[in-house]
Amino acid sequence: MGNWNFKVLLKNRSAVAGAVAGLVLGAGVAGAAITGFGTHGANYDGASLIKAADLTPVKPPAGAPMSFADLIQRVSPAVVSIETKGKMKIDTGLPNLPGFTFPGQDGAAPKEQEVRGAGSGFFITADGYVVTNNHVIDGADEIIVKLTNDKELKAKVIGRDVATDLAVLKVEGNDFPFVRFELDRKPRVGDWVIAVGNPFNFSNTATAGIVSAYGRDLKESGTDYVDYLQIDAAINRGNSGGPTFDLYGRVIGVNTAIVTPSGANAGVGFAIPADVADKITTQLMKGVSISRGYIGVSILPVTKDTAEALGITDLTGAYIAETTRGGPADKAGVQLGDIVKTVNGAAVKSPTELTRRIADIKAGEKVTLGVLRNGKIVNVTVTAALRPSEDDLAKGINGGSTTDDELSSATPGAGAPVIGLSVKAITPDVRKAFGLEDTVNGLVITDLDTNSDGAQKGLKPGDVIMRADNRPVTSQADFASIVAELKKAGRPSILLLVSRDGRNIPLPLTLKDEVKK
Repeated sequence: MGNWNFKVLLKNRSAVAGAVAGLVLGAGVAGAAITGFGTHGANYDGASLIKAADLTPVKPPAGAPMSFADLIQRVSPAVVSIETKGKMKIDTGLPNLPGFTFPGQDGAAPKEQEVRGAGSGFFITADGYVVTNNHVIDGADEIIVKLTNDKELKAKVIGRDVATDLAVLKVEGNDFPFVRFELDRKPRVGDWVIAVGNPFNFSNTATAGIVSAYGRDLKESGTDYVDYLQIDAAINRGNSGGPTFDLYGRVIGVNTAIVTPSGANAGVGFAIPADVADKITTQLMKGVSISRGYIGVSILPVTKDTAEALGITDLTGAYIAETTRGGPADKAGVQLGDIVKTVNGAAVKSPTELTRRIADIKAGEKVTLGVLRNGKIVNVTVTAALRPSEDDLAKGINGGSTTDDELSSATPGAGAPVIGLSVKAITPDVRKAFGLEDTVNGLVITDLDTNSDGAQKGLKPGDVIMRADNRPVTSQADFASIVAELKKAGRPSILLLVSRDGRNIPLPLTLKDEVKK
């Protein structure tokens, strides 16, 4: 339900305690200084220190307002509080023991219990369209929008987009005060901003701060489709879905997340930028479902270790760890280990940027990927498809496990270890013994030297080496040959693409010392 702001990061509580202690200490020093001034300044009395001229308001620095009152008075009527009711299955926690019964134990499934939530939102049209966060209304059976005059209106969900955490509601009526998204001019880092919302159910709470940064990538938020705006105006539980304004009263963001050690404001808040919010909410208001392009790849950043293992220095791009069997990228010839450097000629800096670029492509459109493969740029043309729902994508992830008995039955016949790894080609018997999917090919690890770099980095029997140095390996001889070649060339490490439980993981292993003692 929606009475929370996403906790992006839990910080060390001791750091917070230290900061508080420092604040108290500073106050004590200031008090001592004032006492000393009164004692030694015998030529002054207390009253003479404050003259009539001193009561004149201090002129603020250029660009800073004397007060935000006029702005808040103008925009706050467009901001609403949102209250939700829903049901959640609650487990009674009572055990089912044969021959025993407990009060309230009926052996039935967990019971449903009513839960309530609260958040914020704002009108973007005079006829009752309200923007909020999806997590505010997620799971709600009843949604109430409360205006600044305490009038309560029932709202219905017009549309929602889980990927950006945005939703549009509608209440009946006309002539509602509303605000607009700012799409032309962005405030600069350091410019004033105002947040208005319903923190802790204190409706119409206004806080002021500045723009702290643009383009924050919050992996913890669960989405790759938003470059967040960071602000330091106080955001707390219940502020979710409320607006952040510039000094002209235009919406520059939708408040959605905080970094907090305690659940309360710590001065680091995040908002969905106005351009993203406007694009998504405009489509939702029209009844258009949000669609995104899809090419069927799992991507990872190019880390320093990965780059070193591949003998490259450029860390930009997106490393292809997996391709969906029969998906657009697979059909087009994108290979595991490719590093996507460009999309339609435009440079790709990170996996997140690739995700957003592909999302903007319509299903059926062709896109040209420039990929780094074996030291050369290769152009691959992919026909984008419609991205499945997040639930459907999650269901497509393969899984599996292998028992110890199955592992031991496949171990005999493995060759001499290479960089501390004993490997074996995948035959039908090996595939069955290890429970490997038909799509997994390479060398299965049957044993490891406990002091090897691979063992220390978490490799285990049953893992499959699919590629070494971005080259497919199907025999121990292939693997040994590649290792020898890289060592002769003076490379410090080798990059393995390892498959485990349906997921592919790039893992650099050192070549400097085959076995660490």
